[in-house]
Amino acid sequence: MSFSLLNIASSGIRANSELLNTTSKNIANVNTVGYVRERTEHGTTFDNQVGRGETYRLLNQFAQQQLNRDVSNRSFFERFMEEAQRVDSQFSEESNSLSTQLNGMFNNLQEALNQPSSSVTRSLFFTNAQNYVDQLNRLGGMVAEQQNVVNDQLSILAGEANQLIEKIGELNIEIAGIHGTDGQDQANSVYNERDKAIKDLSELMNIETLDGQNGEKLVFMGTGEALVMENGTFNLFSLRGDPDPNLKELRLDVTRGDAISLEVDASLLKGEIGGLLAYRDEVLVPAQNQLGQMALSLADAFNQQNRLGMDGNGEIGQDLFVLPTANGLAHSTNTGTASLVAGLEPGLGSAIPATDFRITYTSATTVEIVPLNNKGEPVGTPSTANVVAGVIDSTTITSGESYGLQINVTGAGAVGDEFDIKLNAAAATQMELATMRPEKLALASPVRTETSINNISEATISAGSVTDIENSTGITVGPPPSLTNGPITLVKTANPDEYTITDGSGTTTFTITPPAENILAQAGAPYDTYGFDFNIEGSPQAGDEFSLEFNTGGFDDNRNGQLLAGLQSKELVRENVQTSTTADNLKTFNQAFAGIVTDIGIVTNQAQTSFAAFSALEQKSNAWYESMAGVNLDEEAANLLRFQQSYAASARVLTTAQAVFDTLLSSAR
Repeated sequence: MSFSLLNIASSGIRANSELLNTTSKNIANVNTVGYVRERTEHGTTFDNQVGRGETYRLLNQFAQQQLNRDVSNRSFFERFMEEAQRVDSQFSEESNSLSTQLNGMFNNLQEALNQPSSSVTRSLFFTNAQNYVDQLNRLGGMVAEQQNVVNDQLSILAGEANQLIEKIGELNIEIAGIHGTDGQDQANSVYNERDKAIKDLSELMNIETLDGQNGEKLVFMGTGEALVMENGTFNLFSLRGDPDPNLKELRLDVTRGDAISLEVDASLLKGEIGGLLAYRDEVLVPAQNQLGQMALSLADAFNQQNRLGMDGNGEIGQDLFVLPTANGLAHSTNTGTASLVAGLEPGLGSAIPATDFRITYTSATTVEIVPLNNKGEPVGTPSTANVVAGVIDSTTITSGESYGLQINVTGAGAVGDEFDIKLNAAAATQMELATMRPEKLALASPVRTETSINNISEATISAGSVTDIENSTGITVGPPPSLTNGPITLVKTANPDEYTITDGSGTTTFTITPPAENILAQAGAPYDTYGFDFNIEGSPQAGDEFSLEFNTGGFDDNRNGQLLAGLQSKELVRENVQTSTTADNLKTFNQAFAGIVTDIGIVTNQAQTSFAAFSALEQKSNAWYESMAGVNLDEEAANLLRFQQSYAASARVLTTAQAVFDTLLSSAR
């Protein structure tokens, strides 16, 4: 009997000692990050003695996996929100408003119209124009700087992810070595360390795990690519910008030495890395392209209209802005020798969408042009063009449209060669004025008209409009500029709707189709290519005479200036790449900038809402996970007291067994 008591007591002491050790370990690690509380359970032996205890971690794998998913979602929107708020505050700041500078430029242009011969008011216009360019450069530079910050942060986070992936692989090897052995329950700290590394990795990206052999955890990205595989093998991330070195792409280097480019879908990638990429793709890239598009459209509109006027020196107007260009970014797989330089084709500022473009060689002399969305994916149906004399523009398009691009090509492209064009992205930071000289503002119209005072009727001739000087056969640019064939005289004949028109090219009799608009176009050659025209208003009588001449000395004229001022309310900025024939696909400059600010504000607000929602979900998932894996001090204190009492009772039994044994020995003597 004493032998049985001795065995029972010693096994009880051993069992309760194990229980006390486990409870003490739980209490000691209550503040240890990643610690999973443990429990020791005992069975009975064949002789009904307490067997050796088995210590295991209290872990709900479903709760753990859900917590990792919610951590990824929360960290995605947290990083996105933090970064987007920085840009949102910059663009919404009144002092950074591009609309303020735009309105100031047009207001001073209006002052110049009131005093067209004043060099002071013209100078004020150029001062505000320079302020507009400076503000544009600052905003564009700020966005470009943020893109560099994203690249730096992406490099850091990718490095952290690689360290965690490598660590998980090493811990898998260690776990596989002890899995199923007697020392397994002594290595729970290794399991805890691996689970913490997996959770830390979920902060960076969305991951899924599968149980492998020998206790290993196989880790996959939410997009399906394997990160940690069996036998401790793993894949690591690298960064490369192809074709744009300033736009880093995440790549996965697999064990066989190839580099597989990830399909970076922020909705699947999640985590901090996904949040950074989404911030770049949904905030920075659109903002940079929209700023550049607006800059190009406005500069082109001013240039084109100023070229239709006469400046303060009596010369035909020239460009007010220098239109930026951008080098084509060649893909690394190209085999040809072609190089591209892209700019905006003059006069097509309203045709360019706020996108990047991809040029693909389909033969040695033909290319496809397709816009790219914010993630670099093609949008719509590609246009096709011939490469004629090293130029791709609206005149070489064979199907679709040129999107306002004018591309100069040198060298020879091979079939399949690709180039990315980022003209909009470069425009905001490269825009500059072509001149600051006040007399270069072309406020006057090159032509003026007159109704003869001897006319019988009250019919009048319109002021005349100039539509094209560059291709005009009626205006000699000079200097000095003039009408190529001299003044034009229009006389009403006795026949209904019949007129004679005379200038240095001769006299022509023709019939006008009512209403009497665009007279020179109706007169036919050579007048229809003069690049200017006029209307007759009212009902002329036979012998009524009207004339048009060059506006020599017309420095107080502001007719072209009025057209320049009218650009403020004209819709000249393209809205979408694809649109229906009936949709209004253009907006004003102020609407364009307001759209940039609004778009940034909307995505930032959405990120704030999503962050709050996923933070709440993470808290619930964490509570679910901690309900089993977390250490409850009240529960552990109760266990400590219970196991302590049980240990003391077992010790008392041991003492009793010893006394009985001593008594038996004494009685036997």
